[in-house]
Amino acid sequence: MKFLVFLGTVRDSTPPKPARLGLRVSRACIECLTEHFGDHEFELIDALDFPSENVFKPHFAYAKSNAPTELTLLADKIKAADGYIMISPEYNHSMSPALADLLNHFGSSLFSYKPSAIVTYSAGQWGGVRAAISMRTFLSELGCLPVSAMIHVPKAQDVFSEDGKPVAGESKSSWFNYFSRTFGQLIWWAQAAKEHTEVVDPQSLLKSFKTDPSQRNAP
Repeated sequence: MKFLVFLGTVRDSTPPKPARLGLRVSRACIECLTEHFGDHEFELIDALDFPSENVFKPHFAYAKSNAPTELTLLADKIKAADGYIMISPEYNHSMSPALADLLNHFGSSLFSYKPSAIVTYSAGQWGGVRAAISMRTFLSELGCLPVSAMIHVPKAQDVFSEDGKPVAGESKSSWFNYFSRTFGQLIWWAQAAKEHTEVVDPQSLLKSFKTDPSQRNAP
């Protein structure tokens, strides 16, 4: 199966924190996924590669021939993926605005009926756990319901080096076993969803609301 790993930060300042702290966490996640679940494919989607426009316009608002190429390519990858790993720092007790901005370019039909996993981190002691709570609601609305287990990395600059390797004194096996609880759930649900989708097309059960907002109204 194919999984997309979204790194939801575009911040690259250094003092007083290490540059691109989330990149350390994402590299550690991908190494763990490759070692423990190597039968599957994992691709990093870095929000920094998708600069925000001055005026927000989602991918689905463009005519197909006029949509930005990078957004169209990402839309195709999202549609083809079997699951998603969302990595975010915490801003004002909420998820990264860069991650929300990137994901909001795409309709829920691309994400629906596939699972997601939440990974948060921070330079402080809480590991972004408060951001994870808001992410549950956000991802559920996208249709890629998050699995119950989550990953939180407090003081990430003291845990992983720039290449994603645990620093001296940190146990790689302990961290990767912790990661694998969440990733294992994600892959289990992704496999179940993939197999059932091959039997029953979910889009044939529930039609998308594409004609008029009143389609969402209760009788």
